Amino acid sequence: MAEENIETFKGYGVKKIITACPHCFTVMKTDYKQMGADFEIIHHTQLIDQLIKAGKIKPGALGEQLKATYHDSCYLGRYNEEYDAPRNIIAAVKGVSLVEMTRSKQKGFCCGAGGGRMWLEEDIGKRINIARTEQALELDPQAIICNCPFCLTMLEDGLKDKEATDRVKVYDVAELVARISS
Repeated sequence: MAEENIETFKGYGVKKIITACPHCFTVMKTDYKQMGADFEIIHHTQLIDQLIKAGKIKPGALGEQLKATYHDSCYLGRYNEEYDAPRNIIAAVKGVSLVEMTRSKQKGFCCGAGGGRMWLEEDIGKRINIARTEQALELDPQAIICNCPFCLTMLEDGLKDKEATDRVKVYDVAELVARISS
């Protein structure tokens, strides 16, 4: 399938691919390249960060102060060492106060979705997404910001389990910017 995708992209003259999924970002950036792909792969947080720096997106201000924490996805963070772009974006949004979790950046903690685990039933112990959600909730945030659709689903599920959906919301970085940009 990857070879077919690469040929399709080449057939259309694709030069750049922007993805909102860190898993896809990694596969296309690493595996596809090894299979002869020759196009630039950008994660959407990198693009948004570039557009903000170029003045093409102007984040406004939230109407209220928002205490937030940020969850580093495994594939954008530890596997690709991209920690700055999402944080630069969050810092550009006036009104957001970012509080880092103890397990962040290189020491980040998985949400539990990787490797297809989000579809498995756990037989023993605490589900990984519940443990990660508890780590976030220790900071008493109003929002958990992430950069991956799988992480977003797992963290929302964790908030439901902890009965915290009324006081804490999960946002993708792009959602946060879209709410207040001009």
